[in-house]
Amino acid sequence: MGYFLASGKGKILALHDADILNYQSEMLARLLYPLANPTFGYAFCKGYYFRTDSDGFNGRVARLLVTPLLRAMKQILGEDDFLTYLDSFRYPLAGEFSMDADLVRGLRIPFDWGLEIGVLSEVYRNYTTSRICQVDVADSYSHKHQVASEDDPSQGLHRMAIDISKSIFRKLAINGEVFSQGFFRTLKATYYRTALDLSDRYQHDAEMNGYPIDRHSEENLIELFSRAITKAGEDYLMHPMEQPFIPSWSVAMSAMPDILHRIQTSVDSENL
Repeated sequence: MGYFLASGKGKILALHDADILNYQSEMLARLLYPLANPTFGYAFCKGYYFRTDSDGFNGRVARLLVTPLLRAMKQILGEDDFLTYLDSFRYPLAGEFSMDADLVRGLRIPFDWGLEIGVLSEVYRNYTTSRICQVDVADSYSHKHQVASEDDPSQGLHRMAIDISKSIFRKLAINGEVFSQGFFRTLKATYYRTALDLSDRYQHDAEMNGYPIDRHSEENLIELFSRAITKAGEDYLMHPMEQPFIPSWSVAMSAMPDILHRIQTSVDSENL
């Protein structure tokens, strides 16, 4: 990102996961096109894709944590523009997105597993939804999977669920929501029921389309994620001012006026 800004050669930057197992160049083209077309007027584009393979449905954290968590929070808090915004994304945890140079310059990126939700939050803070879009970038998508790590909250999907939940809580708190231990107890129960109801639908969807589904494994993950939500709530109440963000490039340039020149010189010297 620093070299992109330093070189001044591009107007659009695209990022995607580095562990994609079935990568195709069309994915990048589809991710860039909505911003490259001058008549569209978008500043940010989020990718989404169909997450399945021979073992069944993937996208476990998006399906079994994020979607039911957002809907449980709307049930408790009432309609909320930010929650509706997050819930509108077909795959909010996709690591594939593109943005224009102005957004690159001012974007604060989280350095934990809340990265994708954090980026969406930052985009929401800086742009109206009319400047934000999403695009189907692949017919199928597969990448390396994380282990659940049921007994260790510092690893795997367990850690991911905690970080993602905290990123949502932080943004809502900034918007004026007040949280308490009682709220998080209610949220855990509401999330659990919502996730089980969605799990029924996933099973029906899988059976209708000929995909296998391990209902026992799915419900075990829901149990794990409900514990992660509780842990995230406890962490938030203990450290409400925690901000796991890398400073934006605008801040970095203010603190170190020559930083872009130094980055460009370093990169160019390595590629002579």
